[in-house]
Amino acid sequence: MARAGSRRFRGVCYFDFLAGLTKNFMQLRLLRLFLGFSAFAWGVSAVGVFVTWPEADKLLEGLGAKPIAYDPMLDYWLRMAAGAFALVGGWYLVLTIWPRKFRAAIPWFGALMLVEGLILLVHGARLSLPPFPFYGDVSACFVGGGGILVCSRNKQLDS
Repeated sequence: MARAGSRRFRGVCYFDFLAGLTKNFMQLRLLRLFLGFSAFAWGVSAVGVFVTWPEADKLLEGLGAKPIAYDPMLDYWLRMAAGAFALVGGWYLVLTIWPRKFRAAIPWFGALMLVEGLILLVHGARLSLPPFPFYGDVSACFVGGGGILVCSRNKQLDS
């Protein structure tokens, strides 16, 4: 057993300190990974703001929708939803770049992903949607949101 003043005791404490720093550093990198993933998942919706209606219809058909006849109101709602989702993605990007500055918001954005995943899960099951893209959307929300919440407990965010 080493005494408090011995070299061995100090060395063990030093290595424990380094291990703690490495763990916190890796946890911050993981947090940024989950935030960046979420920024991409939401931000990809920006495509819907700029594509023409026929292009949007083809994209939606590729995701499993039936052909949609042009309707000005649907065109408007597409741009509105795509713009809102892209802006949410923009906030995830801000959190990815400056996690320390906006550390108080990070758990809220993790929870947002989990709530969205639950909404998608309930309504996707209710509507008996096919696995693609339903399972991917739900999984992205649960993995991204859960990862953000777990990694947001990083003590390095406070420094």
